[in-house]
Amino acid sequence: MSLRHHEIAETDHRILNPITPEKLALLGEVCRLQEGQRLLDLACGKGEMLASWARRYGTGGVGVDLSEVFLTAARERAKEFGVSERVSFERGDAAKYVAEPGSFDVVSCLGATWIGGGLAGTIELMLPALRPGGLLLIGEPYWQETPPEEAYEAVGAGPDDFATLGGTLDRFEAAGLDLVEMVLADGDSWDRYYAAQWFTISEWLRRTPADHPDVPDMRDFLDHHRRGYLAYGRRYFGWGVFVLRTS
Repeated sequence: MSLRHHEIAETDHRILNPITPEKLALLGEVCRLQEGQRLLDLACGKGEMLASWARRYGTGGVGVDLSEVFLTAARERAKEFGVSERVSFERGDAAKYVAEPGSFDVVSCLGATWIGGGLAGTIELMLPALRPGGLLLIGEPYWQETPPEEAYEAVGAGPDDFATLGGTLDRFEAAGLDLVEMVLADGDSWDRYYAAQWFTISEWLRRTPADHPDVPDMRDFLDHHRRGYLAYGRRYFGWGVFVLRTS
């Protein structure tokens, strides 16, 4: 799907990953955030993490994303929460964002390690902005168990794109990182992320003329994704936010 198709599917989402507001709040707790800390969120989506943590903890920071649609929603959320002076949002390619070295207490990339061509490349992008002793937050899928061959096409991933939880730990350690905490999605988290998209797309299709250029792709996405998720994704595909430090 193109970025535009994601903007349609996630129109009604505040969080653009399979993590609920409750788990997002828990993530902030386990990170032991302190007032005045600065966060950099690469591929920040609608900025819910930055805005909600700024309101709760008094943190600040910068979010970067390609989608002006998502960034508009992020700025509106920051204004709603009264934190616009502490968080800002920039439109651009997160992979090319250049921060002052060591200027952020937390650097995050949740569910978008494609920006660096995979986990290892994204870690390399994140590390220069992180202050010594700071935290990396990486949202990454993992295999809950080895799926059958037909599952890979259904969920849109190859067998080596992701690893099991143990294998994911191996990948972090190979990159010189120490896993210190994590918050994992569960079935309900996935349902709220994916099933809510089905309703949004269905409503969009009902009110959009059949000759609209996005209609075929959105209809195909709805049909393919719904079946793939129910048949394979919910059982085999996990996702979590991993809290890491340099070793």
